[in-house]
This record gives sequence, C-alpha cells and structure tokens, in this order.
Amino acid sequence: MPVMLLWLGVWVSLGLLPGAASSSSSSSSSFSSSSSWEPLEPVSAEKSLAWGPGLEAELTLPARYFYLQAVSSDGRNCTRSPPDIGNSTSIGESLNHKNGQFSVSIKPLSARESIQIHVPKLLDRNDGSFLMRYRLHTSVKEGLKVEILYGDAHVAQSPYILKGPIYHEYCDCPEKDAEVWKKSLSCPSEEAQITEDFAAFPSIDLQQMFKEVPPRFGQRMGAIVHYAILNNRIYRRTLGKYTDFKMFSDEMLLSLSRKVRLPDVEFYVNVADWPIEHRKANDTPGPVPILSWCGSVDSADIVLPTYDVTHSTLETLRGVTNDLLSVQGNTGPVWENKTEQGFFRGRDSREERLLLVKLSKENPELLDAGITGYFFFREKEKELGKVPLMGFFDFFKYKYQVSVDGTVAAYRFPYLLLGDSVVLKQSSPYYEYFYKELSPWSHYIPIKRNLEDLLEKIKWVKENDEVVRKIAKEGQMTARELLQPHRFYCYYFKVFQEYAERQTGKPEIRDGMEFVPQPDDKTSLCDCHRKKLSKDEL
Repeated sequence: MPVMLLWLGVWVSLGLLPGAASSSSSSSSSFSSSSSWEPLEPVSAEKSLAWGPGLEAELTLPARYFYLQAVSSDGRNCTRSPPDIGNSTSIGESLNHKNGQFSVSIKPLSARESIQIHVPKLLDRNDGSFLMRYRLHTSVKEGLKVEILYGDAHVAQSPYILKGPIYHEYCDCPEKDAEVWKKSLSCPSEEAQITEDFAAFPSIDLQQMFKEVPPRFGQRMGAIVHYAILNNRIYRRTLGKYTDFKMFSDEMLLSLSRKVRLPDVEFYVNVADWPIEHRKANDTPGPVPILSWCGSVDSADIVLPTYDVTHSTLETLRGVTNDLLSVQGNTGPVWENKTEQGFFRGRDSREERLLLVKLSKENPELLDAGITGYFFFREKEKELGKVPLMGFFDFFKYKYQVSVDGTVAAYRFPYLLLGDSVVLKQSSPYYEYFYKELSPWSHYIPIKRNLEDLLEKIKWVKENDEVVRKIAKEGQMTARELLQPHRFYCYYFKVFQEYAERQTGKPEIRDGMEFVPQPDDKTSLCDCHRKKLSKDEL
C-alpha cells in the first residue's frame, strides 16, 4: 500500500502513544504502547492501515520495516499523537491491552523454531502514523506470524503470515530472476537521474576505459576503485592510495549480490568526495562513465546514493544511531512548539559556513549557527568560536534548518527533509541522486549560494507560518517515499543494469584484482532454499 494513503481524507487530531522497546533475542518479540488520552473519535482497528516491505517474506533487507496509520471509526486519518506522555514496554510476554494502544507481536510459525531478532521501540512519526522496525539475525525456515493489534482487535489484515524461508541480511541467497526481484520490491521502472546520467553514454567501450581511466584519474586523484562482477562474485583493484572508502562500495555490492543475481559488468567507482569527469558529451574525446556519490552541473559522473545513506541503511539497528528510518521517529517537538530560529551545526568545510556563524552572532534572534570542528579554516576558531557537538535529533527543536554545502553537497540534507522542520537549502552546483524529484518552494526553501538573502528568508518564514509548514510537510512526505531503504537497492541495481546493457567488450578479472568475499558471520548461519546455480551458470 503506497505511502500516499497517509494523506488521503480529512485529517483529525487523535492521540496514540508508541511504546519504547528494547532489543531481544528470543523466539518471539512483542511491544505495546498505551496512553490515557482519549481520541476525539474512536480508532478503528479494522480501518487502520498496515503496509510495507517488513510484511513481505521475500523482501530481504538489513532492517525490515512497515508502517501503521491510525484511522478513526468514521474513516478519517489521525494526524497527531499526544506529546510527552510516558511509555510502557513489553517484550516476549503477555500484553495487557488498553484503549489508545497499538501492539505488535512477531513469532515464528513453527513452535519448534526459535529466532534471533532485534526489536527497537515503535517509532511515532507524530502525524498519526507509526514505523515498526526489526532485524533478523537468523533465517526463519517455516515463516513468521506478525500480529498487529489496537486494543484487543486486529489492525487491517492482521495477522500477517510471512511464509518462509525468510532470510537474514547476511544470507547469501540471491534471486536468480532479476525481474522477479524488482517486482517484489516494487522498483520504479524509471529513475530520472539515471536516465539523464546515461544519456551521455549510449555505449560503453570497456577497452577504451581501461586505457583512459588509470592514467587520467588513478594516478592524479588516487581514489578510484576498479570493479568487476562476474557470476555474481565481486572483484576489485584500487588505483591510488586514497581508496579507504572502498569499504562502503564493497559492502553495498556484497549486500546487493546476496539478494539478486547481478549482471556481469565492469566499472570504476570514484570514492572521493568530488565528481571527477568534466568532459562534455560532445567533446572529443568524450567523457568516460565514472560512478560517484555526488554529481555536479559541470561533470558527467553517474551518481549513486551517497556512502553515508548507504552505510546507515546497511547498519540500521546494528552499528549506527542515525539512519533514514530512526530519524522519522525523532523529529522533535510538534511544529507549534519548535524554536523559531534558523539552525546550523557543522564543520568548517566551506567558507559560507563561517559566514553563517558571523550572521548568527549579529542576528541571534533569527539564527543559531555554530562550527563544531575546525580543519580547513583553523585560524578562524579564535574569532568565531567553537560549539560542542549536538545530537542530530536535537536539531529538530528548531523550526528552520539551514542546509549549506560541505566539501560537496551536504549529505545531511536527506535526513533534514525527513524531520518535521522546513529546510532552507543553499543553491549549489552539487547534487545527490534524488534531487531531481524535488522542487524549490514545494519541498524546501531556496537560499542564494552567498547567503545574502538568508536573513530575509528567515524573516519571511516567520511571517508565513502556514505556507512554510506546508512546504515542510511536502518535503517530508516526498522524502519518506524516495528515501525508503528498499529503494536504494532498486537504484543501485538499475545503475548496473543500464551500464551492463551499454557495455561493449567482455567483463573480465583483470591483473591485480582481488576477490571480495562475503562477510564470515558464523553467528548468522543460512541455508539457501532457492535453486542453486548449475556449473554452466557458474
């Protein structure tokens, strides 16, 4: 069920409180949330909604997730939960259901099968919708039963039966048929940025690339990784000494290859910050297709999701605190209670950031900006001062988030969009893979690159609260759709598929390449029940 269903109908203010839960390793996990606050209209468990990839057995993701939308008995969507009311949590035990309470239970279908599962708290998105996450550390042979209750009544089509086998993240069990896999993830048929990026490359001559890329970029930039994918196995060699960030491209390629059979393909990844191919399509010689995490208006690099959002997706509920799911349940006070100031915290990675601090000192009633660490402009620390680090979720205590580039595009921008504040975004020649889906004044408020209009814009937003709140909500809603973790896998696969269809020449394991093995996670054993590839296929 699409996310847009959240916004259908006439909204009413109803109160539902999510509970906090801790992780658990057991044969089942449950949590509850309760509140003494009564909604204006009774919540209908039957009419409430539940959907998402975490309710589909065949979708293997690092952290599985699904959404709940509370709907009143007369069919109207809830829009808010009451603030600052205590939580109650229960895991793996009988729950005492009360009015105003959601509960979820995840159990193996077979009583003989035990599972290891990490279950954090239910995330309240402060608009009548909730986000449930869980991470499997073992595969489930028979399947899972997911019960979602409101009070004592089942929500929507609960119980949801996820027939096994269900694989955990480190299970190397790729789907052989890519079309089946893409359909299971509801991957978009087109991605605007991919279409534009490949327009300059109707064909990709592998032999010509091998001649050009190492001398042009490998020696000078020293941040190029040459990959080959053959028979769904990953091989690579590094060009230059500044290639430590290959760990991020490695982990995504390995994760993707565990889920779907990748085409045989050979390519170069730029693991530095800046895009590097500045030849134009009509130049002679023309550009070569370099995969990068950031694009720019004067480059021809093929853009991938950044290493930051990729790594946080892979490590959700394991090794990171901030990810694109967790931020959705930590958006600070309700809109009316946010501080009406522009806000910024960050390193000194661009001169405009220093200007922000100067503007803040001169106009503290409009702007709260501070530098947390100096590297590029250390001589400015004494003049401008240094502020302590601040938890990212605390950013959303402020109503207006100022997004200024770092060395390239500000990689916190997608996280800011998912909050419940409006983003004032600096004009920039740099972009990430999803920017084409956004529009100024619809999803964010643009500010000039030199920040000369920033104070004027902050004054304007303070005087136009309803319009600004709508822009914030549109940005948040669009980001929720675009930045779902399963969409990253769709995007990466689409890039490799488009690349493979254009390459001429045969991908090979070149001299100096090394095999990149799957992680040796002996605590997460996996028996793959999909049809094994034949010797001819290997």
